[in-house]
Amino acid sequence: MELGNSTVKTHFFLLGFSDHPELQSVLFAVFLSIYSVTLMGNLGMILLITASPPLHTPVYFFLHILSFVDACCFSVIATKLFVGLISDKKTISYNGCSAQLHFLCCLVDTESFILTVMAYDQYIAICNPLLYTIIMSKRICCQLAIGAFLGGTMNSVIHTTNTFHLSFCSSEINHFFCDICPLFSLSCTDTYTHDVVLVVFASLVEALCLLTVLLSYTLIIAAILKTGSADGRRKGFSTCASHLTMVSIYHGTLIFIYLCPSAGHSLDIDKVTSVFYTLIIPMLNPLIYSLRNKDVKNAFRKMISRKFFLKKG
Repeated sequence: MELGNSTVKTHFFLLGFSDHPELQSVLFAVFLSIYSVTLMGNLGMILLITASPPLHTPVYFFLHILSFVDACCFSVIATKLFVGLISDKKTISYNGCSAQLHFLCCLVDTESFILTVMAYDQYIAICNPLLYTIIMSKRICCQLAIGAFLGGTMNSVIHTTNTFHLSFCSSEINHFFCDICPLFSLSCTDTYTHDVVLVVFASLVEALCLLTVLLSYTLIIAAILKTGSADGRRKGFSTCASHLTMVSIYHGTLIFIYLCPSAGHSLDIDKVTSVFYTLIIPMLNPLIYSLRNKDVKNAFRKMISRKFFLKKG
């Protein structure tokens, strides 16, 4: 059916990496390996935290949620990504595309809020250790987690509605999942107003999260520098390094894709960059937080030891 110069779309075509057909098999193997590590790492982290009473603390409560979000983030796009790489069936329904965009935006924004809450948790633990259990009570932690999901959901509804109010002239999405910028590029009409809505709400989320993280770590660094011993300063910086590194990579990628002028980079570059926050970071999070965390490694050793003795008995 025709509506002016546009056609009512029932399906879209995810072009993915079809411009490099010689790499399809290699990319399938690489992405499947990444997905396997992502699922095992994040689900393993969830099970370990759930089964280990010493890890039932606020910081691991939020890490538990982060692992859940990371496992879901890749899973939202996995099916269409893998099918598109091994077959010519690259279609996704209009409603399926809308749902994929909604859930991915929700999870991405929720992760931003959870990473911010984790920075605040670090600040309380280091700068107000005597009040830590009172400030970060179970009730407050649950409220912060629910607030993160609600914030992610509300922002996602805004972006999804804003995007699918457009009229699309083409059905070929130059991406491996339904994302905002590639869908904007298919519009038959001027997207200025929609671009403004995207930038305003994305900027609000980024500003809120980054300012909170920046303030938290400024106060944390000031407190660490006041520590008398060099060993204390080393431990303090080591505790924060993993989280600060992941926050920098994660938000840097999002700012590059959604807030930098679209004329400054192509959709092909956005496609490659998107691999970082949808595939690479969800895989790295459990590895970094486990390999650099003594409590997690001790809990893992105890779990393995219990299973070994149970089998032996």
